[in-house]
Amino acid sequence: MRILALVPGGISDQILFFPTIDNLKGRYPEAEIDVVVEPRATAAYRVSKSVDKVISFDFKDTNGPADWGNLLGILRDREYDMAMSLGRRFGVGFLLWLTGIPVRIGFDTGVSKLFLSNPVALNLDQYAAQMYHDLVKGLGITDPCPDLTINVPKADIDWAEAEQQRLGIKDSGYVLIHGGASKLSQKLGVDKIYPVLQWQQIIKDLQTRQPNIPVVIVKGPDDAEFIESFLAVCPDLKAIAPTDIGKLAAMIAGANLMLCTNSAPMHLAVAVGTYTIALFGPSDPNKLLPKNGRSFSIKSRTGQIADIPPSDVLEKIWKG
Repeated sequence: MRILALVPGGISDQILFFPTIDNLKGRYPEAEIDVVVEPRATAAYRVSKSVDKVISFDFKDTNGPADWGNLLGILRDREYDMAMSLGRRFGVGFLLWLTGIPVRIGFDTGVSKLFLSNPVALNLDQYAAQMYHDLVKGLGITDPCPDLTINVPKADIDWAEAEQQRLGIKDSGYVLIHGGASKLSQKLGVDKIYPVLQWQQIIKDLQTRQPNIPVVIVKGPDDAEFIESFLAVCPDLKAIAPTDIGKLAAMIAGANLMLCTNSAPMHLAVAVGTYTIALFGPSDPNKLLPKNGRSFSIKSRTGQIADIPPSDVLEKIWKG
């Protein structure tokens, strides 16, 4: 059996779709599961347990007939038995219909639903992983949504342990901070960066109360300027620069506490079970964090992440 999933969006969307893929793999253990994702999101599948092949296609690009034709040819050649799509645009639904895949599952919204064999009701008022998991109802599956989990390669765990040793934090534990944002979110003006001077107040309090617990900041590929400003005001911080999502996940898994904004690393922290406090601006945390007793949110009262007082973060840290 061959299963195809079309998953537009960034790395966060892919990670939130993992429980659905894992459920399908559990139900059909002999099945090959392939995904079609945007180039910016292919890295997510380094930590997937259930995907066999990742096909790159930029859904948001100005694709011509030749681009769609090439993708159609690839999908037809693979002879899939079933397809599942998160995309609700006309082009995605039409593409699935053209593939000739007999079972085509997606949400029953927009014009694309006309091309589906098994449409599923869309419920936006829930945790996103659960919303995506509703798609399995198109196969008559009523299993509860599995917990979000990932598979970190051993080489990445080894790298993280070597980094912890290098930084002198292997035995002490550490607080990990991820305060940056992807290049795309910065370009779109999405409010995900908490001001450096407010982070400084939080770090100072942490270091005063728990001087034996180091604070480590994550250097992402798209936030060099932010990290430079961060280290300018907090020069005694330790810094790491994971080169891929597996190494980042391994470092998150080793942390005592993860402090972050709404981002892909937040979802990784959920997946590895690290105690996490995430800051939210305009986004609804109820749709992006599960109620699991280890993942907590602080939502800006104004919708602007910069308006979250450091005192609110510290209260959440110390009072739980």
